[in-house]
Amino acid sequence: MVPSEDKTLACRECGDSFIFSVGEQEFYQSRGLLNEPGRCPECRASRRRSGYTSDRPRTMYPAVCASCGIDTEVPFQPRQERPVYCNDCFRTVRAEQSF
Repeated sequence: MVPSEDKTLACRECGDSFIFSVGEQEFYQSRGLLNEPGRCPECRASRRRSGYTSDRPRTMYPAVCASCGIDTEVPFQPRQERPVYCNDCFRTVRAEQSF
């Protein structure tokens, strides 16, 4: 479905209206993006510049490194079927996979 006209959207951050142009809609579709932007271009740029860190503290989960066996923490819930590595072993494994 090819977009045929510009859309006026409201920014969820500042509340101002902004235009979601046909060209932008086509770009979103070409990238497989299903949702319309929720922020105006100015708020999106501001968010990118700030690094948009969350106000919530990052939840860390305990794990045992599958390579060296030390106790470590990771920012995701480990699953039994996938290996978890400490930072040092992860870098080593990633470097080996890139060749």
